[in-house]
Order: sequence, then C-alpha cells, then structure tokens
Amino acid sequence: MATTRRKNTAATATEIQRPPAEVLHAEELARLRDADNAPRPPGWNLSLHAVRRFILGDEALGVQRKFVGNPSLVDRAMVTLATNRGLMLVGEPGTAKSLLSELLAAAISGTSTLTIQGGASITEDQIKYSWNYALLVSEGPTPRALVPAPLYTGMKEGRVVRFEEISRCPIEVQDSLLSMLSDRVLAVPELKDADAMVFAREGFNIIATANTRDRGVNEMSAALKRRFNFETVFPIGDFATELALVRDETARLLQRSGVPMTPPEDLLEVLVTTFRELRSGETREGQALERLSSVLSTAEAVSVAHAVGVRGYYLRGDGGSAADLVECLAGTAAKDNAEDLKRLRVYLEQRVSRRTGPHWRALYDARHLLPG
Repeated sequence: MATTRRKNTAATATEIQRPPAEVLHAEELARLRDADNAPRPPGWNLSLHAVRRFILGDEALGVQRKFVGNPSLVDRAMVTLATNRGLMLVGEPGTAKSLLSELLAAAISGTSTLTIQGGASITEDQIKYSWNYALLVSEGPTPRALVPAPLYTGMKEGRVVRFEEISRCPIEVQDSLLSMLSDRVLAVPELKDADAMVFAREGFNIIATANTRDRGVNEMSAALKRRFNFETVFPIGDFATELALVRDETARLLQRSGVPMTPPEDLLEVLVTTFRELRSGETREGQALERLSSVLSTAEAVSVAHAVGVRGYYLRGDGGSAADLVECLAGTAAKDNAEDLKRLRVYLEQRVSRRTGPHWRALYDARHLLPG
C-alpha cells in the first residue's frame, strides 16, 4: 500500500507544473519521519532536527539542500514557529522567502497549501471563512453552510498557514489576525454555542512574507508587529554558491520543460556575474556602475537561464547562446523601464567590452539585440 501511494505521488509530481513541497519531496519527508527520534513540539510532524535536515540537506539520508541561506536563520524560524508568535520573513524580492515558508510548512504540518496570497482586493472572508449561500438560504448559518478559508482550516486542524505579501493587504485585513495570533481563537458570530468559537489546535501558526520594496504600501500596525518575530532573508553573498544554485535550478526547470541539456557553464558564469554587478552597482574589479531599478535576484537569474535553455533547444537544438542571453535580459532585467534599458546598454558597451573570454565577447557582439 505504501509503495502504491509513493508511486501515485511520483506520478502526480511529474504531471503538475509546480508541485507543492510535500508532494515534490514526499520520499525525503518519509525517510526523515522514519529516522526521527528527537522530541517534537506539540502538533509537529517532525522534530526541529528533522525539519532542519529537510531544508538544509542531509547526505547520509539522501536529503538534498533546498534553501541556500544562513542555517541560523532556519533555526530561529523553527524556534519562532514552536512558540506562540508568528514568523515574518522580510527581504528583497526573489530572496526565497516564499520557498522557505513553503518548506517550513511542508515539514512541520505536512502541507504547504494553506496559503493566502495578499493583495489590495483581498477581504476577511477570503482568509477566515465564507458561506455557501444556497445552504445559507435554505438552512441558515450552520456548520454545513460554512466554507472554510486557510486560517479557519489551519486553526481547526493545527497546521501552519502561509500569508504571502501581507504588506499588500488592507490594514483592516491585516489587523483581523490579532486575535488569532494573541488569543489563538477565531470567532464565528453567525454560529451558536460551541461552533461560535474555533480554538487553535497545537501546531497552528502563521508564516507571513513581505518585500522590503513594498514598505509603505500598507504599513503594519504596531499591535500586529508585536505578535510576529521578524527575520530578514538576504541575497546570496557568495558567487560560487549563487552560480551553483542557478545551475542546479536551471537544470531542474529545463528537465521539466523537456529540454535534455543546459546552457554552457561559461555562459551561466557570465549571467550570474552580470546580475551580481548590476544588482550591487559595482564590477568585480571594484569599479562603480549604475544599478538597475528592477529586481535582479537569484530567482530572476534562474528564470533567465531557463529561458535561454528553452530558446536554444527548441529554436536551434543547442544549450543556448550569448545572443539568447541578451534577448532574455531585455525582458527580465530592464522590463519596461527605459532608463534601465539604457543602463543595461551602457553596461554591455562599456563594461562587457573589456572582458576576455568567448562568451563575454559574444555577449558584447550581441548588444545590438537590445530593443530601442
């Protein structure tokens, strides 16, 4: 029976474009559960030691590393979630905040899909509960007519709830979390007696994420901030580490796209170097240059490398070229910002022209492919 379930899980993982972590890494989670003999916080599927190994890897158990970041950040995040405070992950876009929250939820609760996607149009009923109006009209407000939203389900079942881009939500929606984070209770005033209050079971907590670039959109109240522990997720500082991540993630995405090859290693080095220099405003030789206003995260670098590989294979049957890189940079690094496009053109003409190596020369020769 267990073998059949694992086969079904594997089949599902290959059919879905982007499987949730608990599906994609089901076998690893099973191995970690079988080997886990450390004490677990109430309501957790795994101990803190096993959750750490799931996220940061364990060669002995055949568990791959999934998050490239400071291990102490992972430790602090786990400890926070084992207390009565929520976890707030902040940082620049593309620093893997959402990935870390997904991995934590999958390891702790066995599911990462109790997710709220924040935005200007979100309402309280989308995060708490709503009603089946046909049943509401015929039966009145009953438990059967209630349609649970992620927070209701998370509290009822004792699971971690993910709240993405919380700072983009209206203030009144954000503040509706106060009683759930402090008193661990959700009121359902339409129902009566025992059904009118949902008390959180052990294992319930909230992981929220916010981009530093969104600060000031809907500033969180002081009362809500007090109920979260804030952790900053920084960009990858080491070149070799970022290059390895881009290489591995690109290979994984290209495989799912039906591409049996990856861009040349030298081309990936050119891509990562370009992103790091335009992100920091400084060349590797220490010379200043104009930074781009757009997000030049590792995640964006992976997207560009993925697009380069797809272009190369499906258009010509190769792994991608410097010309593909220029074509993809225009839509990712510069997007629709005319000033960023100018800065990118200056970078290619003035900085890249001084570099040695065939891929740097090919990148310079392909500069005319930039639009405008």
